Amino acid sequence: MTKADIFEFFRLLAEDNPAPVTELEFGNTYQLLVAVTLSAQATDVGVNKATRALFAHVTTPAQMLALGEEGLKQHIKTIGLFNSKAKNVIAMAELLVRDFGGEVPRTREELVTLPGVGRKTANVVLNCAFGAETFAVDTHVFRVGNRTGLAKGKTPEKVEALLEKRVPQPFRRDAHHWLILLGRYTCKARTPECWRCAVVEQCGFKGKVLAPAAATSRPSKTRSS
Repeated sequence: MTKADIFEFFRLLAEDNPAPVTELEFGNTYQLLVAVTLSAQATDVGVNKATRALFAHVTTPAQMLALGEEGLKQHIKTIGLFNSKAKNVIAMAELLVRDFGGEVPRTREELVTLPGVGRKTANVVLNCAFGAETFAVDTHVFRVGNRTGLAKGKTPEKVEALLEKRVPQPFRRDAHHWLILLGRYTCKARTPECWRCAVVEQCGFKGKVLAPAAATSRPSKTRSS
């Protein structure tokens, strides 16, 4: 992709959805951190179902500690890997209370010291809570980056580095949301629905699927993770 292609790529995505936000439900930054941690290898829909009742009672790390690991498990037992995730969320709460005054840190370096928090989770929190221009590379972003030619890399770290280098203003803050949307709802893993893609002309994928068997209407605007 040329610089002109990349600018037009994001301009069209922004035109289609001017204000993308995460699909994870949360009421404050701590709840966002917990939700993103729980979303590893799980869907946002599944996480939201599990956290609605949880977040009605738990809004702070101290309240999470009061709930305890077993109590947390009862809320999140429908989520994959819930045992290890519960252990990490409780350990995270302990660290937040002990070292950060119960507040979620605002830097990636501090966030990744928390149990269960990797670079992708930290990037999501920094972007969604603090408005940082970060590029969280999940499976959707990784696929879209490679398939379209926007950011080809063999690892999420490589794709992130290329996005950091190539995504122009004024699109940097919302770029990862648009890419997640694209991968989740249009540029699907098994069969990309290129016939209804807003950026099909800018995409460098050679195997475009341009002959749909059914509806040809473009998707409605949808919120992302």
